[in-house]
Amino acid sequence: MTARAPLKFPLHIPFVEQLGLELHRFADGHAEVRVDLEAAHLNSWQVAHGGVLMTLLDVAMAHAARSIHAHEPGHGPGVVTVEMKTSFLRPAEGRLVAEGRLLHRSTTMAFCEGSVFDADRHLCAHATGTFKYLRKLPAKGRHLKALPHSPGSDA
Repeated sequence: MTARAPLKFPLHIPFVEQLGLELHRFADGHAEVRVDLEAAHLNSWQVAHGGVLMTLLDVAMAHAARSIHAHEPGHGPGVVTVEMKTSFLRPAEGRLVAEGRLLHRSTTMAFCEGSVFDADRHLCAHATGTFKYLRKLPAKGRHLKALPHSPGSDA
């Protein structure tokens, strides 16, 4: 069986590109994201840093949520992560594959799960996440309102 070339991510995400993540599936409520671990991805025990695993899971689940709109111009609405719970099951090494799956959606929210496997298909991490569908993110230079100062706080 010949390995297929990675797909192009539907959006330019510099952080994802810097990590070297590759999209290999993006359709029908499923997504697959892969990475070949390099020295920059490792923690002090020389296995995948938890942040790399969480990013793989987040990207796979977000793309699973968006994949149902893959046929639309611009791939439909974007998503932002609202909540994510991750369990780390074993050290992750080598080539990693994250699989995301859309479990349920409403008009504004997507509920997903994701798993990271090593080259031997050992389950290394698992997550669930909630994502909000957005048509457009606020423009650059937006102004945030300061939080009100509450009496008695040290701030």
